[in-house]
Amino acid sequence: MKFTLNGQVTEYNGDPELDLMTFLREAAGIVSPKNGCAPQAACGCCAVQLNGKAVLSCVTKMGKVDDGAVTTTEGLGTYRQNVYANAFVQCGGVQCGFCIPGIVMQSDALINKNPEPTRADVEKALTPHLCRCTGYKKIVDAVMLSAETIRNEEELPAPTGNGHVGTRLPKYKAQDLVLGFHHYVDDIRLEGMAHGALRYTDHPRARVLKIDTTAAAAMDGVMRVLTADDFPGDRTVGLIKQDWPQMIAEGETTKFISSVLALVIAETEAIARAAAQQIAVDYDVLDPIIDMHAARKTDSPTVHGDTNILSQSITNRGDLAQSKAESAYTAHGIFQTQMIEHGFMEPEVAIAYPSADGVEVLSQGQGVYDDRVQIAKLLGLPLDKVRVIMVPNGGGFGGKEDMTVQGHAALAAYILQKPVKVRLTRDESIAFHPKRHPIWMEYDIGCDADGKLTFCKVEFVGDTGAHASVGMKVLERSAGHATGAYNFPVTDVVATAVYTNNLPCGAMRGFGVNQAAFGLESLIDELCEQGGFDRWQFRYDNALDDGDMTATGQVIEAGAGAKTTLLAVKDQFYAAQYAGLACGIKNTGVGNGMPDVSSAKITIVAPDKVIIDHGWTEMGQGVNTIATQVVCTETGIDPAIIEVHIDTKAEQEAGMTTASRATSLVGNALIDACKQLKVDLQTHELGELIGRSYDGRWIVDWTTKPGAMVEKVYTHYSYSYATQLVILDEETGHVAKIVAAHDAGKIFNPTLFEGQLEGSIHMGLGYAISEELEMENGRPKSTMLRQMGILRAKEMPEMEIIGVEVPDPYGPYGAKGVGEIGLVPTAGAVANALYQFDGVRRTTLPMRIPRRGLQKRVNGGG
Repeated sequence: MKFTLNGQVTEYNGDPELDLMTFLREAAGIVSPKNGCAPQAACGCCAVQLNGKAVLSCVTKMGKVDDGAVTTTEGLGTYRQNVYANAFVQCGGVQCGFCIPGIVMQSDALINKNPEPTRADVEKALTPHLCRCTGYKKIVDAVMLSAETIRNEEELPAPTGNGHVGTRLPKYKAQDLVLGFHHYVDDIRLEGMAHGALRYTDHPRARVLKIDTTAAAAMDGVMRVLTADDFPGDRTVGLIKQDWPQMIAEGETTKFISSVLALVIAETEAIARAAAQQIAVDYDVLDPIIDMHAARKTDSPTVHGDTNILSQSITNRGDLAQSKAESAYTAHGIFQTQMIEHGFMEPEVAIAYPSADGVEVLSQGQGVYDDRVQIAKLLGLPLDKVRVIMVPNGGGFGGKEDMTVQGHAALAAYILQKPVKVRLTRDESIAFHPKRHPIWMEYDIGCDADGKLTFCKVEFVGDTGAHASVGMKVLERSAGHATGAYNFPVTDVVATAVYTNNLPCGAMRGFGVNQAAFGLESLIDELCEQGGFDRWQFRYDNALDDGDMTATGQVIEAGAGAKTTLLAVKDQFYAAQYAGLACGIKNTGVGNGMPDVSSAKITIVAPDKVIIDHGWTEMGQGVNTIATQVVCTETGIDPAIIEVHIDTKAEQEAGMTTASRATSLVGNALIDACKQLKVDLQTHELGELIGRSYDGRWIVDWTTKPGAMVEKVYTHYSYSYATQLVILDEETGHVAKIVAAHDAGKIFNPTLFEGQLEGSIHMGLGYAISEELEMENGRPKSTMLRQMGILRAKEMPEMEIIGVEVPDPYGPYGAKGVGEIGLVPTAGAVANALYQFDGVRRTTLPMRIPRRGLQKRVNGGG
């Protein structure tokens, strides 16, 4: 068959049932269509045009392409490439970028058909597409700008800026992201590269009696089958607790449905996957431990060791019984939140290759230095024999903190002494990486007759699944934020993380805090109803101020911004008929006695080239842009000549990119690095400093451990604050608008700030009303991305972002974390708005809203 590909006549004589995406990526070498979920056809990342119509190439068969015309972003022509690239960058419509090339092709088809689309037209056209980063608003802005520019046959110049903090410096290297020219790990091809596929257990809990690899090893094209015995080092790793074997050996018991038994390395991925299915396994099947409450009992079988209790965090102060007795009003509630899939658009993949007597790894993980430590342990190598290069990834949100395939790729490359790629399908990804914790909580809170809060008693129980991941820290964070953004003089908080054979649960944006906020904020409204208190005024009167104390006993010495965020939404709250309020607080930095540290280096390579080396993961949030802005602000260097690298070879060690801390840590480290550079620039031109490097470091090593007997408690070095207002449609009860007032301390880049919050609100609203990964007997009911409940563009309400700046004493230029606080209040605000509409107090997430709307209560609202 013949067809045109980006204007060039192309012949194809292969299987007509082959999908177009595979042909483009593997045969034609065109990788701008991204593989986000093939063959599920759920994400839209693979969209291209066929005969002028946007199609999902992962399910478009080559037989349908005969005599047709296929166009990818490479074939749009220079003019339209520039328009789309510059529009998306100018509007902030690109973050991680993985979904954007497909959206560009869909948008181009729309504009060709309808040169003057409305926002509703764009949102409808984007129905096949998911974006987990942006909340869609800025994507729609970019498509509208593109349409206007093309319609008027105008040029759209590339946005620029001086890079100073506070300005809208365009996102670092974002034009390539828009057009799909940035190579994610799965886009990289190395000469002689082999492919790996994993063989998983068939049962969430079973003793493995025998693993027979004979048939798999005998298949043509199979190079090697590796099992647990092939690890040169210790095969059990973990971010905190070492409890996650990278393969289960004969005689051992599987922990969850994606426990790995073997790795097949073959000439092609297809051969590797086919061979993996030929591995025969004999089991002694055991009943999985699936209920976290039952797992806490002493007679329960265990997942690890002699107890299923991973951790328990306890904090209390004051006389609870007396405070409760003296309270005029009390509110009690039992709440349950759900397991959530991160839904990053780029599934996990790693490439490893031998290097001298060690190994190098291309990683999309959230912490290259943590990857290095764990890979070195697996291979029995010293750290200096393992190099991990961070390839900016297609979204993380906490789900790429734990290693998935990096260790397996490294093992295969080290043993075979050749490049090896190991990639997860979307189905495998959903069943593998840690999720958001489902948390059960029982809250009791009270206030006096004047509406001042008196006590907070709460118990949290979280299902941490099969492996620790960072589960103990997630529940620790629930405990530490149990009192929210409010001042409670008396507290009694217990948070327990429990092992089960369910999917592991670990880090996800919000990190245990949004679960707590849902329960607390619902009861704040209940107290207001009991006492006849105004819901806004009650929150304002009780909001944390400088000098007040958090749940852990830490006194906020400066930077408390909760009241300022409340003031920002006050007028709209009182103007709305059906509205819900919720406040939020979120730590910046890991804290709790663990050091938060970052180093960074600036190297003058040439008069027109300056390199920044740091250790933080770029996953769409813009940390490389932030790093650039700090250097530009401090030195006046042109941002156009700055390159940013993340590579363990540079030894600019950082921890996991988590806890909303990258901006403050890399910012302060670079300010430190710039001190001497600024001095040198006073007497030298930049070109006279070629070859010089400037090192910077910033560390917080003075936070206190939970329960430590200290004079002053310092749980975290910084907090950010927020208030969100959810306004409902007066007829249907659907969410019509979300107003989000967020205290960032100092807004480094308004475009990035707005984008982070809009994306967080999208995730928070989905958490509130639609998202859930349901489990049944230790297995996901579905591994289809479209079944995860992630909201599409046409389902998003209006969003208004209000920036608040109450400076933090430790953040660079006063900055606080932004990445997570954006969804902390959302579910609570939605729940409170729905109650105003129909009088139903919702205690379980998600709070599904019927398409036809809710039944309005009589005399409701206000």
